[in-house]
Amino acid sequence: MPCVGITGTGSYLPENVLTNADLKKFVDTTDEWITTRTGIRARRIAPPDVPTSELCYRAGLRAIEDAQIAPEEIELIIVATMTPDYAFPATACLVADRLGAKNAAAFDLEAACTGFIYAVVTASQFVATGMYKTVLVIGGETMSKFLNWEDRSTCILFGDGAGAAVLQPVKEGFGFLSFELGADGSGGKLLSQPAGGSKCPASLETVGKNLHTLQMEGKEVYKFAVRIMGDVSVKVLEKAGIKKEDVNLFIPHQANTRIIDAAVKRLGISPDKVVINLDKYGNMSAASVPVALDEAVKKGQISEGDVIVIVGFGAGLTWGACVLRWTKVGLKA
Repeated sequence: MPCVGITGTGSYLPENVLTNADLKKFVDTTDEWITTRTGIRARRIAPPDVPTSELCYRAGLRAIEDAQIAPEEIELIIVATMTPDYAFPATACLVADRLGAKNAAAFDLEAACTGFIYAVVTASQFVATGMYKTVLVIGGETMSKFLNWEDRSTCILFGDGAGAAVLQPVKEGFGFLSFELGADGSGGKLLSQPAGGSKCPASLETVGKNLHTLQMEGKEVYKFAVRIMGDVSVKVLEKAGIKKEDVNLFIPHQANTRIIDAAVKRLGISPDKVVINLDKYGNMSAASVPVALDEAVKKGQISEGDVIVIVGFGAGLTWGACVLRWTKVGLKA
């Protein structure tokens, strides 16, 4: 089977910046309290009339341009999101229409903050088997629309954005070298949106109780994340047969600097090899990893042949990681 890699990246962030100082005006918190506990200083917030599909469209368009392909060449679009425009139709279908990707199949994938990694693994299988040659994967969220802005334990953490990647066949020895995915549904209630689904349909009561907003058991999620981020990173490197000393860049889910620090210590790599942007954007769920990847590419932090480790965790509970040897040169048909 052909090797599969990322041949183009793109991202989009709303213009509106909400700083910790801004939050202090309507939430009982301080910049010092937020920064010392999370590392977050600001986040981007989408306007009320801008849905997730718009952010995904803009990020996807930039990834397509970066890969130097036409929208008609895309054969599949996967959007990873837990803040879709609608329960149905799929946000991916709306994005495909906006992009003019008239030859693309499209569907959404929901694995919360691990969504982009799950989507990349899924997309790579389509390419590896030869079913498709060009797949667009997008992680996009408008988390601000699903937060209780009176709950300081959650509203300070999240931001809006979208990141995208084009997957295509690449030369032998490059692209994705290994994957690792996992889930533990027994921890599902630790991070959830209780109402709005078939178990608890929308009603005046559910709206009044803020059950359509994100609910989180912060301490338990933190303990899970600290353990799993390091463990899955080690495991995926072992699968790839790559030594930690050979890792050039580590791109973790951007949730909390203390969680990232614990993963880096467990992995045993130098902190200067770690991509961190949560201080500017907060936790963007499925968008955090692809946005960080795109920024690293644009800043010249990734070179041909570099070994990249990407890792994430999220509601579900879910987790995942992948290792790839970097190249943006796709194999032409």
